[in-house]
Amino acid sequence: MGDVADKIAYFQAITGVEDADLCTEILAAHGWDLELAISVFTSQNHHPVTEYASEPTTSNTPPTSTNQPPAETGLVAGGSGGPPGLAWKIITLPFSIISGSLGLISGAVGLGVWAAGGVLSYSLRMIGFNLGRNGESSSPLVSVSASAAEAMSFVDSFDRDFGSIRPSFIAEGFMDALQRSRHEFKLLFVYLHSPEHPDTPMFCERTLCNEALAAFINENFVAWGGSIRASEGFKMSNSLKASRFPFCAVVMAATNQRIALLQQVEGPKSPDELLTALQRVIEESASVLVSARLEAEERRNNIRLREEQDAAYRAALEADQARERQRQEEQERQEREAAEAERKRKEEEEACERAAREAAEREAALAKMREEKLQSLGPEPAKGPDVTQVLVRFPTGERKERRFQCSTTIQSLYDYVDSLGCLEVEKYSLVSNFPRTIYGSEKLALSLKDAGLHPQASLFVELNS
Repeated sequence: MGDVADKIAYFQAITGVEDADLCTEILAAHGWDLELAISVFTSQNHHPVTEYASEPTTSNTPPTSTNQPPAETGLVAGGSGGPPGLAWKIITLPFSIISGSLGLISGAVGLGVWAAGGVLSYSLRMIGFNLGRNGESSSPLVSVSASAAEAMSFVDSFDRDFGSIRPSFIAEGFMDALQRSRHEFKLLFVYLHSPEHPDTPMFCERTLCNEALAAFINENFVAWGGSIRASEGFKMSNSLKASRFPFCAVVMAATNQRIALLQQVEGPKSPDELLTALQRVIEESASVLVSARLEAEERRNNIRLREEQDAAYRAALEADQARERQRQEEQERQEREAAEAERKRKEEEEACERAAREAAEREAALAKMREEKLQSLGPEPAKGPDVTQVLVRFPTGERKERRFQCSTTIQSLYDYVDSLGCLEVEKYSLVSNFPRTIYGSEKLALSLKDAGLHPQASLFVELNS
């Protein structure tokens, strides 16, 4: 914005001042510094110069438009004094956090000593300190936003000036109050307070503080009030294009941080007149509120249903997963048991094979040993005077008979018995009867003749224990 005209137009758009000459004077007084001029203008604690733009400049006389018909019928107030139409008017809320922050900073830099007190007071209110009417500081509050601090200050001031029988103004910023009304499915009653307007005291005492009207507003609306001497109240007066005071309006939340203006009441009104206007807007908006309530209830039910379905799905999923884990564990257990059984079977087979192999080896060794012992005996001799006839009886009753040279040793008799393979044991003794004689290891070297077994002998096999 390099030229003067653009700066004047931008200043008018931000502040709502329609007088171009007045805008020129304000900008010139601040060296045509647009940000400084806007910040000083919006942060001053005095009544804005455009507050009574449609009223006479003399503050001690009623405005000339007081006797005009009030713009209170219908849902939307028109720009002139005529009756408004029935359509809703969507108004963009001109709230700018960045603009407010720049205003506080540049205003504190440019105002100097004259503005230092105002900036300090505003800053103290932001951090939670209030100054009493006589300059005495009250106890520090919890840190709140600037808009909430202004709302709390308005409520305290209203109670001080007009008593506690009043609409229950929310000590919150406008946007918070709007969201509260949306959540409670109520309309938002807005009161813009002009402390210096001559009709304000009478309107507050006789109308807003009327017990029946206050009870009706508290029951059917969320109420918000703001002084146009404060930043947010001034901005709301520009947004709602308030031209006469006292000013009341009924709004509701719309989409994209916009509001729908349903009713505005300008100028002094009696309790009955204001009550009638509010009752009418309640009746006309009942279907919208009921629809919003039903939609919200349906959304809550849908959310609850989805949560229940999700919970049921999660429970079913967890049950399926538990069954799958159990199935896998059972399968793994069976596989382990099968593997263990297979291992044992293989071990048993290997043991059997090893035992069979060892038995075969033993049998082969015994057969070889028998064959060797049989070969060591030599051929059986024919009968003769030096030949001994030996009869051997086995525990099974089986009998074996053979001829030996009388010079053959007792060991050859054992070799003969072993070569027959009739015994399953290795330890046994050859024994004779009458007299009983055991031919044990100490007699193995004796010859048959020396042992008294020539020319014939009868022996039996006695198994050793």
